[in-house]
Amino acid sequence: MKERDSYGGLVTHRIPRGIVAEATARTMFTLTRHPPAPELAEFVEYHWVLRWDRRGKPPYEQRVLPNLAVHVTFFPGASGVHGPARDVFFHRLEGRVQGLGARFRPGTFRAFLGGPVRDIADRAVPLTDVFGPAAAAAAESVRTADDDAHMVHAVDNLLIANPVKLSPAAREAADAVETIARDPGITRVAQLCADTGLTTRSVQRVFAEHVGCPPKWAIRIYRLNDAAQRLVTEGQPDYAGLAVRLGYSDQSHFIRDFRTVTGQSPAEYARTARTVPAAPERAPDSNRT
Repeated sequence: MKERDSYGGLVTHRIPRGIVAEATARTMFTLTRHPPAPELAEFVEYHWVLRWDRRGKPPYEQRVLPNLAVHVTFFPGASGVHGPARDVFFHRLEGRVQGLGARFRPGTFRAFLGGPVRDIADRAVPLTDVFGPAAAAAAESVRTADDDAHMVHAVDNLLIANPVKLSPAAREAADAVETIARDPGITRVAQLCADTGLTTRSVQRVFAEHVGCPPKWAIRIYRLNDAAQRLVTEGQPDYAGLAVRLGYSDQSHFIRDFRTVTGQSPAEYARTARTVPAAPERAPDSNRT
């Protein structure tokens, strides 16, 4: 995974990215992030562009940890509006492909969807169901674009053509998620309520309507994404100490939670995340694809 960023936004909070087995992923595709048009900054955290060239090579299945964001994707055979997920996402890389995804700030997509975000949780819906026939033309522009700028421009134009505004409740939801993202010390819904001034019932309601999952699950996603990052970067992880730092009552609870979300124990995840293929393939140069 050759990763580049033209995304220059000021980020003061954690953004779960969750690419599993990054050592292997670096050899499989290129990833570049770009800021959205200024008119969309309230909604879109960034655009991400992926390119891969697997021609003459076996397909590769990439896993991505679940997160809270709605992603609007433009890929051949895999375009759609993807709601917040509880399970690991799998995508099969084969052939030569380029595409773009728009990552929306959790809590803001209801304005585009026109209904509760919980309705698209754990599933994807066609682009045209949300953005109309113009979405097909945008997807074709992304497929045939000569460079990242043309991809971003096509998707920005599609989103800008659907002008929306955030409701007060949506702002509450987005602010509540960013409260979690800014403060790793929030490990309980009661702490979130204390920090936001919302009652338990209110925070549950705005999360279901605008984020698409319960607040308890949102906190869990951030905790386990933090755990996944530490398992990759720490040479010999102290699982008991890590469980305490993440707010778990004991190591066994942490391990059960981690396995539920990722499908692997922390030790298995750490081992596969650091494993590099025996004969690494050269990642395609994103300037030439």
